[in-house]
Amino acid sequence: MNDQPQISRPDSGVPAAMQPFAEPGVPRIRTLNIPGTQALYVKEVRRFFKVQLQTIWAPAVTTLLFLVIFTVALGGAGRRVIGVPFADFVAPGLIMMAMLQNSFANSSFSLLVGKIQGTIVDYLMPPLGVGELIVAMIGAAVTRAVLVGLALWAAMLLWPGVDVMPRHPGAVVAFGLLGATMLGFLGLITSVWAEKFDHAAAVTNFVVTPLALLSGTFYSVDRLAPWFQSITHANPVYHAIMGFRYGFIGTVDSSLAHPVLTAALILLAVNVALGVLTYRLLASGWKLKA
Repeated sequence: MNDQPQISRPDSGVPAAMQPFAEPGVPRIRTLNIPGTQALYVKEVRRFFKVQLQTIWAPAVTTLLFLVIFTVALGGAGRRVIGVPFADFVAPGLIMMAMLQNSFANSSFSLLVGKIQGTIVDYLMPPLGVGELIVAMIGAAVTRAVLVGLALWAAMLLWPGVDVMPRHPGAVVAFGLLGATMLGFLGLITSVWAEKFDHAAAVTNFVVTPLALLSGTFYSVDRLAPWFQSITHANPVYHAIMGFRYGFIGTVDSSLAHPVLTAALILLAVNVALGVLTYRLLASGWKLKA
């Protein structure tokens, strides 16, 4: 008598869902693994939500202090920028800057800490495709960015002398998601490349922060020298902040033709390019697999 367990094969006439085992080398999940993607997304959200004082409320308070300092120092005497009060001009840019920085911080942490702690196998072994892994991790990064943005927006609603009621909600949502996704991709690429926290901090200090601060967050680009305007227009973070600000104040500080549409197309192109690069890096296993 043969006591070995029998393996049901795909051509045995038994429905695939009822087969206890799959043919060796043949995947059981042949479509999008929605439960697995959802589980990884929830795991990533719970990870940053357990320390929400550090990941959500602290960035919101820090950015709110920027608003207080700049409005007190530069917003006096009825100062106006591109036709709106200085506080109304700078507030949307601060919200967007905080969203971008926190999206990057979230996505640049997961794989890096897995490599350092030796738990990277938790991301590589589950039956998740590269696309599903990207969707879950970028989704969690965007979720953190949105929560930080909502916390800041709610605080600014209560702040005297600041009007942050959106005039074009569609632009606010579109540019907020495009910008957060862009920095999420950049953070995921950083987490693949980095081998220690110093590497991720270097990208934050020498790439993300300069791009955010030199993107017209605190000043109007139309007052810069022409050569500096050209450099600023090449900065994708500028287009994210400019479009996001347009959603709140209804005007822009760009000399480009059709600036809002141009900004949206630039951000879409950058997201596609970063998404393809992220997919290829994860699929190759570079610095992730032996």
